[in-house]
Amino acid sequence: MIWLRSLVFNLLFFGITAVVGIIAIPTLLLPSGAALRVTRLWAQLVILALRISVGVRVEVRGWENLPPGGVVIAAKHQSAFDTIIWLSLLEKPAYVMKKELLAIPVYGWHARNAGMIPVDREGGGPALRGMLRAATAAVAAGAQVVIFPEGTRTPVGQRVAYQPGVVAIAAGTGAPVVPVATDSGRVWGRRHFLKRPGVIRIAILPPLPAGLNRARMLESLQSQIEETTDRLMAEPQFG
Repeated sequence: MIWLRSLVFNLLFFGITAVVGIIAIPTLLLPSGAALRVTRLWAQLVILALRISVGVRVEVRGWENLPPGGVVIAAKHQSAFDTIIWLSLLEKPAYVMKKELLAIPVYGWHARNAGMIPVDREGGGPALRGMLRAATAAVAAGAQVVIFPEGTRTPVGQRVAYQPGVVAIAAGTGAPVVPVATDSGRVWGRRHFLKRPGVIRIAILPPLPAGLNRARMLESLQSQIEETTDRLMAEPQFG
Protein backbone atom coordinates (compact mmCIF):
# COMPACT_ATOMS: atom_id res chain seq x y z
CA MET A 1 0.00 0.00 0.00
CA ILE A 2 2.81 2.45 0.84
CA TRP A 3 4.44 1.64 -2.51
CA LEU A 4 1.19 2.35 -4.37
CA ARG A 5 0.53 5.59 -2.48
CA SER A 6 4.10 6.68 -3.14
CA LEU A 7 3.64 5.96 -6.84
CA VAL A 8 0.48 8.07 -6.89
CA PHE A 9 2.30 10.93 -5.19
CA ASN A 10 5.23 10.79 -7.61
CA LEU A 11 2.88 10.85 -10.58
CA LEU A 12 1.07 13.82 -9.08
CA PHE A 13 4.37 15.55 -8.31
CA PHE A 14 5.68 15.31 -11.85
CA GLY A 15 2.28 16.15 -13.30
CA ILE A 16 1.90 19.27 -11.15
CA THR A 17 5.45 20.32 -11.92
CA ALA A 18 5.00 19.94 -15.67
CA VAL A 19 1.60 21.64 -15.87
CA VAL A 20 2.41 24.57 -13.57
CA GLY A 21 5.84 25.05 -15.12
CA ILE A 22 4.52 25.21 -18.68
CA ILE A 23 1.45 27.31 -17.91
CA ALA A 24 3.59 29.77 -15.97
CA ILE A 25 6.12 30.40 -18.74
CA PRO A 26 4.50 33.79 -19.63
CA THR A 27 5.26 34.99 -16.07
CA LEU A 28 8.96 34.93 -16.99
CA LEU A 29 8.28 38.22 -18.75
CA LEU A 30 6.79 39.75 -15.60
CA PRO A 31 8.42 41.07 -12.39
CA SER A 32 9.73 38.57 -9.82
CA GLY A 33 6.56 38.80 -7.72
CA ALA A 34 4.66 36.88 -10.38
CA ALA A 35 7.28 34.11 -10.40
CA LEU A 36 7.12 33.88 -6.61
CA ARG A 37 3.36 33.46 -6.71
CA VAL A 38 3.75 30.67 -9.25
CA THR A 39 6.38 28.85 -7.18
CA ARG A 40 4.20 29.21 -4.06
CA LEU A 41 1.24 27.73 -5.92
CA TRP A 42 3.39 24.84 -7.15
CA ALA A 43 4.71 24.12 -3.65
CA GLN A 44 1.26 24.30 -2.08
CA LEU A 45 -0.11 21.87 -4.66
CA VAL A 46 2.77 19.44 -4.03
CA ILE A 47 2.23 19.57 -0.25
CA LEU A 48 -1.51 19.02 -0.80
CA ALA A 49 -0.76 16.04 -3.07
CA LEU A 50 1.54 14.60 -0.38
CA ARG A 51 -1.24 14.82 2.18
CA ILE A 52 -3.97 13.39 -0.05
CA SER A 53 -1.98 10.55 -1.61
CA VAL A 54 0.30 9.50 1.25
CA GLY A 55 -1.32 10.91 4.38
CA VAL A 56 1.40 13.35 5.45
CA ARG A 57 0.59 16.29 7.69
CA VAL A 58 2.89 19.22 8.33
CA GLU A 59 3.21 20.81 11.77
CA VAL A 60 5.12 24.07 12.12
CA ARG A 61 6.15 25.22 15.59
CA GLY A 62 7.65 28.54 16.64
CA TRP A 63 6.26 30.96 14.10
CA GLU A 64 6.62 33.65 16.75
CA ASN A 65 10.41 33.24 16.52
CA LEU A 66 10.57 34.43 12.91
CA PRO A 67 11.26 38.19 12.80
CA PRO A 68 9.52 40.31 10.18
CA GLY A 69 11.44 41.57 7.18
CA GLY A 70 14.78 40.37 5.88
CA VAL A 71 16.13 37.34 7.71
CA VAL A 72 18.40 34.33 7.18
CA ILE A 73 16.75 30.95 7.80
CA ALA A 74 19.30 28.19 8.43
CA ALA A 75 17.35 24.95 7.99
CA LYS A 76 18.05 21.29 8.64
CA HIS A 77 18.11 19.33 5.39
CA GLN A 78 17.03 15.67 5.54
CA SER A 79 14.79 15.50 2.51
CA ALA A 80 13.76 17.04 -0.79
CA PHE A 81 10.66 18.07 1.15
CA ASP A 82 12.75 20.75 2.86
CA THR A 83 13.41 22.46 -0.47
CA ILE A 84 9.68 22.64 -1.20
CA ILE A 85 8.04 23.55 2.08
CA TRP A 86 9.53 27.03 2.53
CA LEU A 87 8.20 28.08 -0.86
CA SER A 88 4.71 27.41 0.47
CA LEU A 89 5.23 28.93 3.93
CA LEU A 90 7.14 32.16 3.36
CA GLU A 91 5.96 35.38 1.81
CA LYS A 92 9.22 36.17 0.01
CA PRO A 93 11.66 33.23 0.06
CA ALA A 94 15.07 33.42 -1.61
CA TYR A 95 16.85 30.07 -1.56
CA VAL A 96 20.61 29.74 -1.73
CA MET A 97 20.95 26.97 -4.31
CA LYS A 98 23.53 25.30 -6.49
CA LYS A 99 24.20 27.23 -9.67
CA GLU A 100 23.65 24.06 -11.73
CA LEU A 101 19.98 23.97 -10.75
CA LEU A 102 19.36 27.24 -12.54
CA ALA A 103 20.43 25.60 -15.81
CA ILE A 104 17.47 23.17 -15.70
CA PRO A 105 14.92 24.19 -18.37
CA VAL A 106 11.70 25.71 -17.03
CA TYR A 107 12.57 25.04 -13.36
CA GLY A 108 15.77 27.06 -13.53
CA TRP A 109 14.11 29.86 -15.47
CA HIS A 110 11.41 30.27 -12.81
CA ALA A 111 13.90 29.98 -9.95
CA ARG A 112 16.13 32.69 -11.39
CA ASN A 113 13.18 34.97 -12.11
CA ALA A 114 11.84 34.43 -8.58
CA GLY A 115 15.06 35.79 -7.10
CA MET A 116 16.77 32.61 -5.93
CA ILE A 117 20.46 32.99 -5.06
CA PRO A 118 22.91 30.85 -7.06
CA VAL A 119 26.17 29.65 -5.56
CA ASP A 120 29.05 28.16 -7.53
CA ARG A 121 30.79 25.79 -5.12
CA GLU A 122 33.86 25.64 -7.31
CA GLY A 123 34.03 29.36 -8.01
CA GLY A 124 36.16 30.40 -5.05
CA GLY A 125 36.27 33.98 -3.80
CA PRO A 126 34.48 35.66 -6.74
CA ALA A 127 31.56 33.22 -6.46
CA LEU A 128 31.28 33.84 -2.71
CA ARG A 129 31.27 37.60 -3.23
CA GLY A 130 28.57 37.24 -5.87
CA MET A 131 26.44 35.16 -3.50
CA LEU A 132 26.89 37.74 -0.73
CA ARG A 133 25.85 40.58 -3.04
CA ALA A 134 22.72 38.70 -4.05
CA ALA A 135 21.89 37.77 -0.44
CA THR A 136 22.43 41.35 0.73
CA ALA A 137 20.08 42.64 -1.97
CA ALA A 138 17.48 40.02 -1.05
CA VAL A 139 17.59 40.90 2.66
CA ALA A 140 17.39 44.62 1.84
CA ALA A 141 14.24 43.88 -0.17
CA GLY A 142 12.69 42.11 2.84
CA ALA A 143 13.23 38.55 1.62
CA GLN A 144 13.72 35.49 3.80
CA VAL A 145 17.01 33.94 2.67
CA VAL A 146 16.81 30.15 3.09
CA ILE A 147 20.08 28.26 3.33
CA PHE A 148 20.81 24.64 4.22
CA PRO A 149 24.10 24.86 6.16
CA GLU A 150 24.81 21.14 5.84
CA GLY A 151 25.29 21.75 2.13
CA THR A 152 23.39 18.61 1.14
CA ARG A 153 20.64 16.28 2.36
CA THR A 154 21.85 14.38 5.41
CA PRO A 155 20.38 10.91 6.12
CA VAL A 156 18.44 10.46 9.35
CA GLY A 157 20.76 9.76 12.25
CA GLN A 158 23.86 11.18 10.60
CA ARG A 159 25.63 14.48 11.21
CA VAL A 160 27.98 16.46 9.01
CA ALA A 161 29.99 19.59 9.64
CA TYR A 162 28.04 22.73 8.79
CA GLN A 163 29.40 24.86 5.95
CA PRO A 164 30.57 28.40 6.76
CA GLY A 165 28.53 30.05 3.99
CA VAL A 166 25.69 30.77 6.39
CA VAL A 167 27.87 32.81 8.74
CA ALA A 168 29.36 34.68 5.78
CA ILE A 169 25.85 35.64 4.70
CA ALA A 170 24.93 36.62 8.26
CA ALA A 171 28.01 38.80 8.58
CA GLY A 172 27.57 40.34 5.13
CA THR A 173 23.88 41.14 5.48
CA GLY A 174 23.59 41.85 9.19
CA ALA A 175 20.28 39.95 9.18
CA PRO A 176 19.05 37.81 12.10
CA VAL A 177 19.87 34.11 11.73
CA VAL A 178 17.02 31.76 12.59
CA PRO A 179 17.83 28.05 13.13
CA VAL A 180 15.24 25.51 11.98
CA ALA A 181 15.03 21.80 12.83
CA THR A 182 12.91 19.11 11.21
CA ASP A 183 12.27 15.37 11.17
CA SER A 184 11.21 15.28 7.50
CA GLY A 185 13.54 12.38 6.69
CA ARG A 186 11.35 9.95 8.61
CA VAL A 187 8.55 10.46 6.09
CA TRP A 188 10.45 11.39 2.93
CA GLY A 189 13.88 9.78 3.03
CA ARG A 190 16.95 10.97 1.21
CA ARG A 191 16.69 9.71 -2.38
CA HIS A 192 13.85 7.36 -1.37
CA PHE A 193 10.96 6.55 -3.64
CA LEU A 194 8.73 5.56 -0.72
CA LYS A 195 6.93 8.28 1.21
CA ARG A 196 5.46 7.20 4.55
CA PRO A 197 2.32 8.55 6.24
CA GLY A 198 2.84 10.56 9.40
CA VAL A 199 3.58 14.06 10.67
CA ILE A 200 6.51 16.15 9.47
CA ARG A 201 7.46 18.55 12.24
CA ILE A 202 9.29 21.82 11.65
CA ALA A 203 10.62 23.76 14.63
CA ILE A 204 11.54 27.43 14.12
CA LEU A 205 13.94 28.40 16.90
CA PRO A 206 14.73 31.87 18.31
CA PRO A 207 17.26 33.91 16.31
CA LEU A 208 20.88 33.53 17.33
CA PRO A 209 22.18 36.29 19.64
CA ALA A 210 23.75 39.24 17.90
CA GLY A 211 27.50 39.75 18.20
CA LEU A 212 28.66 36.13 17.97
CA ASN A 213 31.93 35.63 16.15
CA ARG A 214 31.85 33.33 13.12
CA ALA A 215 33.15 30.22 14.87
CA ARG A 216 30.76 30.63 17.80
CA MET A 217 27.82 31.29 15.48
CA LEU A 218 28.44 28.14 13.46
CA GLU A 219 28.89 26.06 16.61
CA SER A 220 25.72 27.45 18.21
CA LEU A 221 23.74 27.02 14.99
CA GLN A 222 24.72 23.38 14.59
CA SER A 223 24.15 22.44 18.22
CA GLN A 224 20.70 24.03 18.37
CA ILE A 225 19.51 22.53 15.10
CA GLU A 226 20.86 19.05 15.78
CA GLU A 227 19.66 18.86 19.39
CA THR A 228 16.17 20.01 18.44
CA THR A 229 16.11 17.60 15.50
CA ASP A 230 16.97 14.74 17.88
CA ARG A 231 14.03 15.72 20.10
CA LEU A 232 11.67 15.82 17.12
CA MET A 233 12.90 12.43 15.97
CA ALA A 234 12.10 10.99 19.38
CA GLU A 235 8.44 11.99 19.14
CA PRO A 236 5.82 9.56 17.79
CA GLN A 237 5.58 9.74 14.02
CA PHE A 238 1.81 10.10 14.24
CA GLY A 239 0.40 12.86 16.38
